[in-house]
Amino acid sequence: MQLGLFSLMTLRDHVDGAVGVMRDTKKMVQTAEELGFDIAWFAEHHFANYSSSPSPLMMCSYAAGWTSKIKLGPGVIVLPLYNPLRVAQEIAVADTQSEGRLIIGMGTGYQQYEFDRYDVSLESKNEIFVEYWDVIEQALVEGEVEYNGQFIKVPKTNFAIKTQQSPLPPIFVTSSHPKLLNRFKKWNATPFIAASTLGSPVLYKMADGLNKAWESIGERPAEKPLAIMQYVSITDSRAEALEVAERARYVGRMAHHLRKAELPLDDNGFIANEAFEGEYSLDQYADNMVVGDPHMVAEKMVDNIKRLNPSNFTCNFSFGCMPLERAHRSIQRFTKEVIPLVEKEVGPLADIGANAPVLKRLAS
Repeated sequence: MQLGLFSLMTLRDHVDGAVGVMRDTKKMVQTAEELGFDIAWFAEHHFANYSSSPSPLMMCSYAAGWTSKIKLGPGVIVLPLYNPLRVAQEIAVADTQSEGRLIIGMGTGYQQYEFDRYDVSLESKNEIFVEYWDVIEQALVEGEVEYNGQFIKVPKTNFAIKTQQSPLPPIFVTSSHPKLLNRFKKWNATPFIAASTLGSPVLYKMADGLNKAWESIGERPAEKPLAIMQYVSITDSRAEALEVAERARYVGRMAHHLRKAELPLDDNGFIANEAFEGEYSLDQYADNMVVGDPHMVAEKMVDNIKRLNPSNFTCNFSFGCMPLERAHRSIQRFTKEVIPLVEKEVGPLADIGANAPVLKRLAS
């Protein structure tokens, strides 16, 4: 099982604003590399302070200059919002800049607010995604594209650059739609599911839906790789856990509002910290996320592993514009205190996941 670090890069109350969030992100990724994490993921969201990372491939290119071992992944490219001809070239460049450390993370997207402003139909996202991937696959694998689709038409075009990893870098996809799962079977793509602030109860429901989708196309879920993402924080008291939960609640509120056509904004132009019907209490956020002292975090992580057998466990330690000191302390304690407790219960991380032998080869 690989360990990943996820950077959402929310703007909220950092004294140095976007520059400070960028600096903190760099520090966390470098720390993750030092601690032996496998992948650093960078979010993609647009226009709002929910994330200050509108271009995850640009973040991967940036990180390639100050990392040397950790793999770098866009988490994820919201493909319907792009021109696939450009994405194909930028994937090749990022893999070259990182000397073959790129992971391709892609998704269909879900935020109405973003799609409306790019004038892209959210209802057609799956169909657009498949056509755009057809173009990218031809470009990077065959070196030539000629395509006549419903959403894009490409005259015969040759590509001079390819990825360093051949034929393609590893692929992760944030979708459980049967059509997309079937399209990516040939690449053994890893589905990437994240309940974010909602934590394990919702994550398990998402996994159940993914398993049904696999079964609907004649596949056995237990034989398939799976990546999961959790919000993680090591705390020493209930009061601290509730402070962490408040930051998660703000992220949850922003995500809720971004599903709408318009946003409630505060005086700073940030998404307003407005409650919505049915949202979690702070206690529920703290209980459902992977938050608590090292033993509690290990217990929650072990439950995830036993239930889901993931090949990748990705952590977001910096959610809600978390102060660097707290996020940095959490990632260090996670590695030094939590992982030994987890491995005592379930064995070496390298032996976890449906494709553990594949992961061992990738890490070598």
